Amino acid sequence: MGLTWRERAFTALLGAAAVSGLTTLILFLVEATNVLLPADTKFGIVLDAGSSHTSLFVYQWLANKENDTGVVSQALACRAKGPGISSYASDPAQAGESLQGCLEEALALIPKAKHQQTPMFLGATGGMRLLSRKNSSQAEDVFAAVSQALSRSPVAFWGAELLAGQDEGALGWVTINYVLGLLVQVPQTAPGSEGHPGGVIVAGPRDSVPPVCGQYSFSGEWIQPLEGTLVGALDMGGASTQITFVPGGPILDTTTQATFRLYGTEHSVYTHSYLCFGHDQMLNRLLAGLVQSSPSLLVRHPCYHSGYRGTLALAPLYGSPCVQATAPRDLGQNLTVEGTGNPGACVAAIRGLFNFSSCDGRGDCAFDRVYQPPVRGQFYAFSNFYHTFHFLNLTSRPPLATANATIWEFCQRPWKLVEASSPGQDGQLRDYCASGLYILTLLLEGYGFSQETWGGIEFRKQAGGTDIGWTLGYMLNLTGLIPAEAPAQWRAQSYGVWVAGVVFLVLTLTAILGATVRPELTRAFLSPNPKGSPCGLWPHGHMAPFCHWGHSGHGGCAVAPTMAFRCQRPSGFPMLHEGWAIATPAALRAV
Repeated sequence: MGLTWRERAFTALLGAAAVSGLTTLILFLVEATNVLLPADTKFGIVLDAGSSHTSLFVYQWLANKENDTGVVSQALACRAKGPGISSYASDPAQAGESLQGCLEEALALIPKAKHQQTPMFLGATGGMRLLSRKNSSQAEDVFAAVSQALSRSPVAFWGAELLAGQDEGALGWVTINYVLGLLVQVPQTAPGSEGHPGGVIVAGPRDSVPPVCGQYSFSGEWIQPLEGTLVGALDMGGASTQITFVPGGPILDTTTQATFRLYGTEHSVYTHSYLCFGHDQMLNRLLAGLVQSSPSLLVRHPCYHSGYRGTLALAPLYGSPCVQATAPRDLGQNLTVEGTGNPGACVAAIRGLFNFSSCDGRGDCAFDRVYQPPVRGQFYAFSNFYHTFHFLNLTSRPPLATANATIWEFCQRPWKLVEASSPGQDGQLRDYCASGLYILTLLLEGYGFSQETWGGIEFRKQAGGTDIGWTLGYMLNLTGLIPAEAPAQWRAQSYGVWVAGVVFLVLTLTAILGATVRPELTRAFLSPNPKGSPCGLWPHGHMAPFCHWGHSGHGGCAVAPTMAFRCQRPSGFPMLHEGWAIATPAALRAV
């Protein structure tokens, strides 16, 4: 006997419900794409307390991190008024007050809701290293005053520390390679976003991506650079100078080796810091040597332009531990200095600041018996390297012969001509000749650059909109300690797929509803049993779930789709277990 039209309609509705439900499931699973919710932006403040001045930098990064290191970019750079904090040894409270102007600028930039969770650090370099050597008690007082002043701010002050010279050099190397995109190649646009196939939405403002160029693999992983592409760093502050690079072979002196891990890659570099070979201390040592060789308090300075004449106080000159020359008996006197504009004699006086003979011709020695492998690859020279060559118009990478001729020609210009061509720079103008010749001597005779390797040096202040120095490397290193949350991820559909999914879902519900209201089902489920009590849906008044096709077992189903209910078994219902029955279309006909 064939199925009635009602039974055929019931079977068709069940089939339509299954097809519609499966279609909806496929649409939601196959067409879904990953959508990153906006990651929270975090901020950090680093103060560079150098020997000549203090600079404040604000950095920002998204809370999600790549390989446990935050992606950091510069948001603010501010130079504090006044000299470096080491200059306030006699009045430590003023050291903290000198930082308030830049701190207010930083607080205005960072949203107030972020203040309490923004870390702030102060790192002191060569100036404070010299003060600690000269008078450790005064250095401690300055640190205490600075820490007290910064602790009053609403941000989270994590402390002030004296940065070792080796750390200063290594962190400067991290900074320059990061801003050049060489530590990890950061993608400007992720695969599948606008401009890439796939249409994946990546949340977050475009300016939150660091200003570096890079690549992103099709497998969704960051592309790590080759070791040979990393550049060396040449830094020169007021009190010290550093050289850091990846040598071509093993580093034989482990005291000059720095090892750290960034973006999942371990780096090992050679680095050395020369205290007392910074720009300002070099000038002091140079002048003190000329004073010692002069029979009177009238000194003829070969590095000052002819026609220059100035008066200097003696006491500050001999106040630095870097000046080893014997001081005159009466430091209260003034010194008169006259320029002669003799670059040859200037170079000879500068060479006297180095001990080149201590290396005994060894190829792995720079000067003053300091081990150094041969220089290799490209270098970026910043800080006072850049400032001096920028003034001399030598930052466009001219040949060595051109750079040398330009500096010598500048040294031989009369003072009046130099003053007229560079107004407003009286405080430093007299020193550019000595600075230029000192840089040539340090790079060529000290570090061992040659005619062939000179072209690999680039003199820069910034790269990718970020100041080059140790502070960004410091923040990059510290972001390994700052918690970072992974961005939340959801499954999302395009508008068309979403509409289609809703339509099929409605059809599915309609088909199920049509099947469940069939009169035979209503009569079967609600008719009283022989004992006079209504038949209850399994379990306890709830509809039983559909069974999987072909499933069987104790109390299970023989075929599907079926519905099971607990009541007095009508005749014709197959028995599975005592008190339980399976409802099939054939059995329902017997109800």
